[in-house]
Amino acid sequence: MRSKQLSSLTCLLFVICCCHGGNILVWPEDGSHWVNMQVILSKLHSRSHSLTVVRSSKSWYIQENPSLYTTITVNPMGTEDVGADYFKMLIDRSLALQRMSPFFHFMEQQKDIISVLKVFHNGALQMISTILDNAALVERLREAKFDLLLTDPAFPAGVLLANFLHLPMVYNVRWLNAGDAHMQIAPSPPSYIPMYNSLLHDQMSFLQRTENVLLYLISLLQERYIIVPIYSELLKHHFPPGTDLLSMQQSADIWLMRVDFVFEFPRPTMPNVVYIGGFQCQPAQALPAELEEFMQSSGDHGVVIMSLGAAVSALPTAITEAVARAFAGIPQKVIWRYHGERPSSLGNNTLLLEWFPQNDLLGHPKTRAFVSHGGTNSVYEAIYHGVPVLALPLLFDQFDNVFRLQVRGVARVLQVATLTSEEFLEALKDVLENPLYRNSVRKLSELHRDQPLSPLDSATFWIEYVIRQKGAAHLRSEGNNLPWFSYHSLDVLAFLLTLTVIALLTSVYVCKLLCCRKSIKKRKVE
Repeated sequence: MRSKQLSSLTCLLFVICCCHGGNILVWPEDGSHWVNMQVILSKLHSRSHSLTVVRSSKSWYIQENPSLYTTITVNPMGTEDVGADYFKMLIDRSLALQRMSPFFHFMEQQKDIISVLKVFHNGALQMISTILDNAALVERLREAKFDLLLTDPAFPAGVLLANFLHLPMVYNVRWLNAGDAHMQIAPSPPSYIPMYNSLLHDQMSFLQRTENVLLYLISLLQERYIIVPIYSELLKHHFPPGTDLLSMQQSADIWLMRVDFVFEFPRPTMPNVVYIGGFQCQPAQALPAELEEFMQSSGDHGVVIMSLGAAVSALPTAITEAVARAFAGIPQKVIWRYHGERPSSLGNNTLLLEWFPQNDLLGHPKTRAFVSHGGTNSVYEAIYHGVPVLALPLLFDQFDNVFRLQVRGVARVLQVATLTSEEFLEALKDVLENPLYRNSVRKLSELHRDQPLSPLDSATFWIEYVIRQKGAAHLRSEGNNLPWFSYHSLDVLAFLLTLTVIALLTSVYVCKLLCCRKSIKKRKVE
């Protein structure tokens, strides 16, 4: 134990001693992505780095914060407003899909994915176009002499700006284009690496592998024929001929991957990929007096925490009433992050709040279970604090996230569209009373915390490493620069097959020639 503490202290001192204040340009994504990006920015600011954040005037979460960073506010024209109403529409659509048969669910889901990709990527296009078309702003960015650009590349506006300004680039990333960011940088055989939204694990049957390969091909088609064409005119106008979006996306110096393999399935990686899953998690802080009093009033039964994330205000009324009735039937007290009209069936044991300190509540000793949508931030906070989960996935990667929790034995998953009060109550009691869930999540928590350097300190070190070394090109694989046929050695295979065929044909020809000569000699002798 003493050796482990000494190792951690040594690593931390090394990071601190190597700190040099840098000038960092930040291109974040909005919503829950901004929640975790802020954690990194706060850490960098505490280490005397100068931060400049690019934000949209229509931003939902990213606000001006002169005490932490300066801002460049862009006013993109003609973009669709992606706010609470848009996410409500997506949730209603998701619930409708859950009621369909598997075939129609799949077909309609692919149509919806294409629609969502177009909305978000066109928004990113308008943002970067507004900047690159503004000569004065471009000159201002050049004169700032930034040391690097830190971006979440879920949509590639930040990637395009970094390449335009010729800046070293660090990713805070999990998703990129149409799937997992690993697909863009490391070998990702679909034989054992499940695709986005596949709800498969890494031990697949033949039919499951077939399904996974089809999803893999679909993601490649979406990337090539939906996403890449959106940016083609911009590339022609602002970049040298032959510039390729996918190559630019692969050019990041360091990929800070929001992944921990206690949660994800193991897979191939690369030297410039650094795993920082759960970096936003922190030891629980003291709660406000009113909340602490409520927690303590729960006695030995404890408290259930419910939150459906930053993007969800409320579920449809029927589902909300079913959840409220179920909560009223348990001896535990409940703290529910909730917006909207108060459910009529709400019990006296349930406290509704528009916001609460989720990390601190999950780390409280009275917390017994977490009812969650399965967002990445929430999943890692639950793992970090060792709290079992009752999952109600709604959108995007949430279905994959909760499936991984279920495989690890730390969560029970319910389908929201058909949820009844009885079903919710039975599942909640199972999570609360079955010790297997708590034992499994405590084991995951122990594994997650057993690291020589915290994920946040690791992220900070590598950002500062890129500043000190002015990039990390020596860690980037040359495989990213090869055409697909060379990457898979198809040209070599074709060459070897050609040589083999030539050798066989030559052998056949020689044999025929020898046989013919022998036959001629024999006839002459006769």
